[in-house]
Amino acid sequence: MVIIVKHRTGEAQVDNLVKWLEDKNLRVQKTVGEFQTILGLIGDTSKLDEDVIRSMGIVEDLRRIQKPYKNASRDFHPDDTIVDVNGVKVGGGNFAIIAGPCSVESEEQLSFTAEQVKEFGADMLRGGAFKPRTSPYSFQGMGEEGIQLLLKAKEVTGLPIVTEIMDPEHLPLFKNVDVIQVGARNMQNFELLKKLGKLNKPILLKRGFSSTIEEFLMSAEYIMAGGNGNVILCERGIRTFETYTRNTLDLLAVSVLKQLTHLPVIVDPSHATGIAQYVAPMSLASAAAGADGLIIEVHHDPAHALCDGPQSLTPLQFKELRGKVDKVLAAVK
Repeated sequence: MVIIVKHRTGEAQVDNLVKWLEDKNLRVQKTVGEFQTILGLIGDTSKLDEDVIRSMGIVEDLRRIQKPYKNASRDFHPDDTIVDVNGVKVGGGNFAIIAGPCSVESEEQLSFTAEQVKEFGADMLRGGAFKPRTSPYSFQGMGEEGIQLLLKAKEVTGLPIVTEIMDPEHLPLFKNVDVIQVGARNMQNFELLKKLGKLNKPILLKRGFSSTIEEFLMSAEYIMAGGNGNVILCERGIRTFETYTRNTLDLLAVSVLKQLTHLPVIVDPSHATGIAQYVAPMSLASAAAGADGLIIEVHHDPAHALCDGPQSLTPLQFKELRGKVDKVLAAVK
């Protein structure tokens, strides 16, 4: 249930209403917008007398929400959420590009790529320290050493770092990581999501490759229900009958998500296509579709990358793409 408070209602009056609702064993999420305050009620609202609430002088409207993802719903929070990552803003009209290698391979590889993407317009640095791979014989990442190399690259470039977590037991290693990424395979690892919900740290949540939009938002709800509202959604392609590309990029999901939720939505065209030559057109399409950012794989030598080389751009290709993305954003603004 959502209660919309009349514009210019005093803070003390709102607090009194919140206290009254909490006394009825409800949890109240207060969202203060530019023109209205919204109280989202979480709990059993079946015994609330709607007529009593509507008759209160400070109440403009009352609505029952049918969506199961109450915290993530735009009904609860009509204004766009802006996730601030050390000064880099994502959402609410702020477009951010995350770039870097699929996996951290060495200090030389990471530092060179980090400096290049910083020079060519990246806002954050990505790099996998722990790598979930389909084959147990594939490169699994450098683990803790990889995180340390990412932190060194951050010191040199100043770029906030984004890296993926696979196991809740690894959380202590992520203390100084700026954005924790939850990969597609872990989108419904609910125990992991619950633990991330207890952090005060941005979480980049990727859509599972066979997950519906509602399942995607319910996974975000797991994080937000724990108190962490700093969630960035990432559309990274879904599995369909098509096999020519790695996945099928669901750009319609960007528009749908922007209607359903206040959370920022970014796109991963690298994993969506699996082929470097398609990353640029899908990036431009994502910007035109209203995405709040991109996460792009960049490697200094894709042919010899230990992970996902075929979908990685070179630094110069990334530079060219960054310029084109800026033109699209200016055109659709």
